[in-house]
Amino acid sequence: MSLDKILVHGGTGLEGTVRVSGSKNSALPILAAALLTREACTIHRVPDLSDIHYMLQILSTLGAEVERASGTVTIKAETLKGTSAPYDIVRKMRASVCVLGPLLGREKEASAALPGGCVIGDRPIDLHLKGFQALGAAVRVVGGDVKIFAPELRGGSINLSGKFGPTVLGTDNVMMAAVLGEGTTVIEGAAAEPEVVDLANFLNAMGAKIEGAGTRRIIIEGVSELHGCEHEVIPDRIEAGTFLVAGAICGTGRGVTLNKVNTEHLQPVIDRLSEAGFQFENEPKKRALTIKPNGQAKPLEISTEPYPGFPTDMQAQMCALLATSDGISTVTENIFPQRFMHLSEMKRMGADIKIEEHTAIIQGVEKLSAAPVMASDLRASAALVLAGLKADGVTEINRVYHIDRGYEHIDDKLAQLGATIERLKV
Repeated sequence: MSLDKILVHGGTGLEGTVRVSGSKNSALPILAAALLTREACTIHRVPDLSDIHYMLQILSTLGAEVERASGTVTIKAETLKGTSAPYDIVRKMRASVCVLGPLLGREKEASAALPGGCVIGDRPIDLHLKGFQALGAAVRVVGGDVKIFAPELRGGSINLSGKFGPTVLGTDNVMMAAVLGEGTTVIEGAAAEPEVVDLANFLNAMGAKIEGAGTRRIIIEGVSELHGCEHEVIPDRIEAGTFLVAGAICGTGRGVTLNKVNTEHLQPVIDRLSEAGFQFENEPKKRALTIKPNGQAKPLEISTEPYPGFPTDMQAQMCALLATSDGISTVTENIFPQRFMHLSEMKRMGADIKIEEHTAIIQGVEKLSAAPVMASDLRASAALVLAGLKADGVTEINRVYHIDRGYEHIDDKLAQLGATIERLKV
């Protein structure tokens, strides 16, 4: 775990082009899904992130052969050495529980350490387990580990709607377990995120029969076996949204252009930024999108919702933009109501923010001032970098290992756009 710091020198304008990486939240379950076949799977545009390294470690531990070269990963899991995801990796990366579905589908048993709490609130996997049980699996929790057994998996009807909306990883996990089950599985209340669609497309390329991905109802017809395939991961809509907000905060000249982007996946973010007064130039044939500079943002009212609503993973970044908007904005967090730890750090930089239950009330200020701040989670880290771009002086961001979980070389990419940003090895 890196304890590096990032220093952001505020006040420089951003202009130029940045290439969007492949999606972290797509790549993780897709890599896990390669366990469902004995044949080789080749996956392109896999981002270079610490979470990806941990997932590949788990796959190797389980017996898969893993080859990696400049964004392309080939996985061949001809024989498996075990069916248990080790605690020392699960504790570092909660998403590693997505190996449970493929292990259960292929080996009819799986176990993993239960992921602990998370700084953005309780994120239990009870819906995953409920889904496995609906397929005929028995679930036991022993000594902090969850153990799942199924003499056979058979189709069933499952509702994966939770208190704060559908579960993305739960939908992924149940889908991966059900593809090798007997009969038809229907997932009601399924997550409709683009990353779920990407996983379904990968599974279908392996020979699965999945319909309805991208809607709240997914139908899976079980097959007896899957084969290897080749697949390209979709662009990371959250990374893309983060760079759009960077362009809104301190874009200059021709603005900030994103390459290799899917604008359809970004529509909720584009809509809010348009409301805040920013204009866009879309070039679909080039898969390019430019945000034009327009000075101070207008205030907004934002509520996070499951896709296709405004993503919770963009809430912190928008708070950084609205901290210097012209007026009062409100940001309501409906997915993870405790996900506001970045706001106390922004207040250290001079932001005027009050929290009432799960709504942040942000009175825009003329400018922020640099301060040493602490990153509490992945998206909070990105938000503090964005706030630092706007602040007077040099902002020191500690615990940047969080940012390396989900942003591929963010410091280098911002530097390409003209930011003065440096990483200090600690």
